[in-house]
Amino acid sequence: MLKLIITGIAGFASATSIAYFTIQSGSSQFASHYFQTQTLDSNLVSEQVKSSSSTLNSSDLVSQKSSPVIVTPATSGCKIVMAIVDDPEAPLNVRSSPEVKEGNIVGQLNNNTFVSVTDEESGWLQITNPVTGWVAKNRTHSSCAKVDKTITFSPEGDVAIVKGEIIGTGNHNYLVRMIQGQALTIKNLGDVFPAIISPDGQLMAREPNAEGEESEWTGIIPVSGVYTLRLDSNFRGFEYEFLVQIEDNENY
Repeated sequence: MLKLIITGIAGFASATSIAYFTIQSGSSQFASHYFQTQTLDSNLVSEQVKSSSSTLNSSDLVSQKSSPVIVTPATSGCKIVMAIVDDPEAPLNVRSSPEVKEGNIVGQLNNNTFVSVTDEESGWLQITNPVTGWVAKNRTHSSCAKVDKTITFSPEGDVAIVKGEIIGTGNHNYLVRMIQGQALTIKNLGDVFPAIISPDGQLMAREPNAEGEESEWTGIIPVSGVYTLRLDSNFRGFEYEFLVQIEDNENY
């Protein structure tokens, strides 16, 4: 009886593969020979090696060659004016002094309650509203009331995605140095569009508000200098995210 034994695959060539077989019968062994078999269509092979597409996110809005940087505000070492209760073991205890001590609980607050902050001491926040006392900072969510941060682009391209949050009142300023004649594009990816302030303090643009118009602004920089992208909150704050892109203007 003949036995068919696959001894190996020698290699691949274009759309065909060459398989080598040895035929044995008892102790006799016949000379090896090969035959060609048609492989999968090259297009199907190509599809198999492609990676599956990923979910679109903010960075997909710009060219992959742009290598956008992500810019976020500082979250510590700053003045806090408001915080939100975020206690995994709610309700949050409000204490008469910045310490865990028997008998110093003066109130309790449910999660998502906004509290007005007047001071900070050793991991505690002093609050005045809705209850006067002290709460553990790590049982709350807060942000810096004032931020001034320079946008530093990557060497591959002048594209950045700025994202952050203001809790309570305050303003977050993002600074970008530009040269006269460059084109600046701001595309809103969140709920709030930044005001664009020129080096001499003049308001250049706010969010487009025409019905059906995208929240995007593009303009030619009139003078060289540092421009400010400003977000202001006068109540309880908001989250924000926007894209910043700078391009040279060949016609300028």
